[in-house]
Amino acid sequence: MSIMRRGVCLVIAAPSGAGKSTITRRLLESEPGLSLSVSVTTRAARAGEEDGVHYHFIGQDRYDAMVAGGALLEWAGVFGKSYGTPREPVEAALSAGRDVVFDIDWQGHRQMRAALPDDVVGVFVLPPSLAELERRLRGRGTDAEAVIAGRMAAARAEMSHAPEFDHVLVNEDLDVAVEQARAVLVAARLGVKRQVGLRAFLDGFG
Repeated sequence: MSIMRRGVCLVIAAPSGAGKSTITRRLLESEPGLSLSVSVTTRAARAGEEDGVHYHFIGQDRYDAMVAGGALLEWAGVFGKSYGTPREPVEAALSAGRDVVFDIDWQGHRQMRAALPDDVVGVFVLPPSLAELERRLRGRGTDAEAVIAGRMAAARAEMSHAPEFDHVLVNEDLDVAVEQARAVLVAARLGVKRQVGLRAFLDGFG
């Protein structure tokens, strides 16, 4: 018999190329009780993207209404398009004891922390070095030199916010990094404050 608990918001943030999306995907593949938060966006769907799976594709008017009505936990504009995390499905998951992982940046983490201060556990992923980060970005083989330079500059700025997170891990070995992220998730699940059914469970012992 398990103890009824409240779900966890696991926010994983990192500069581009540090491995955030890969770690998130590996956790989702191995943790059946974990789901990925599906954001809303005002940009058009790309080839292969499904509404409700990759994003909820909505118009700007509806997006603006969601922001004004407090229906988004975090939101931001990126390259002229708007993105955000719907509040209702996240709060429903937490109440049902289901965990949700968020692949967002440090600004989104800050907003999430303000909106759900008792539910958010933040993990910031660092590369082992700037040289390795640049090597990984170049290894993609799709970005122009100016794009890589821009990503490296952005990475320095993003990494300065690592101390705002609960946990920081260095992704030198992917398997190790995934296990470290999983350890954070497991520890968060076992926190006394999350185990809302603890008193009832103890009462059952008579």
